[in-house]
Amino acid sequence: MRRLITLSAATAASALFLAGCGAGGGSDAEVGQESEEGVTTLTVGVSPVPHGTILEFVNENLAEEAGLSLEIVSYDDYALPNRALVDGELDANYFQHLPYFESESESQGYELAHFDGVHIEPFALYSNEYDDVADLPGGAQIGINNDPSNQGRALDLLAEAGLITLDDSVDVVSATVGDVVDNPKNLEFIEADAASLARTLDDVDASVINGNYAIEAGLSPTEDGLLVESGEDNPYANFLAVRAGDETNEAIVTLDELLHSEEVRQFIEETWADGAVIPAF
Repeated sequence: MRRLITLSAATAASALFLAGCGAGGGSDAEVGQESEEGVTTLTVGVSPVPHGTILEFVNENLAEEAGLSLEIVSYDDYALPNRALVDGELDANYFQHLPYFESESESQGYELAHFDGVHIEPFALYSNEYDDVADLPGGAQIGINNDPSNQGRALDLLAEAGLITLDDSVDVVSATVGDVVDNPKNLEFIEADAASLARTLDDVDASVINGNYAIEAGLSPTEDGLLVESGEDNPYANFLAVRAGDETNEAIVTLDELLHSEEVRQFIEETWADGAVIPAF
């Protein structure tokens, strides 16, 4: 009942939040496909880990009894799942947090809605050369993502550790390297695509790496991280997103309820017992 598809950039050209309007507006596509047996198949776009892993658990253990079947489409490029959702290629996606969702909706004119957070993937600072953040030398090169909706999150992690100071007049969520007002170690920030930071860890002194890419690289924030983001009051919970107007669709609502079930909470806690993924509900 499940088909797992992987797309790459090279091969692919509770309250609800409604966002965006204009040229990137929603598709008139219907939601799901219902079989003669009354089972609705939903096509959902995900990042492979942990989102795809969580949805596979839902599909294999919870979906059938709820009258659902999931076709899971995996993307390794953040720019693709929202576009595919708007174009009607997906019924929903599950890969993003609110700052990214709002940034994409505003910049692209997407008409989307989202449900409450399912999980958090804590950011962490990793190094293949140093075991303690205090050992970072002056002028150390620090890899940091170039995504505007995540760069402030990475910088805040460094600021909380006292490595840098950010302009307090700037919202942390939207902060960039240009908002660093004090840098006592003269850290050099190497901005790069988030997906490349784990692969290039040997090329820098340390890197702040997104949770999902760290997991894919076999890194654990609590075991390998020099610094780890707190999950408490964390605004970066990942959630299920749909086209605006589809948030009341019965099959979509059922899927979100499954994602917020005790079975999923337990699965997350047992699968990532090291805290690499934390339930957000």
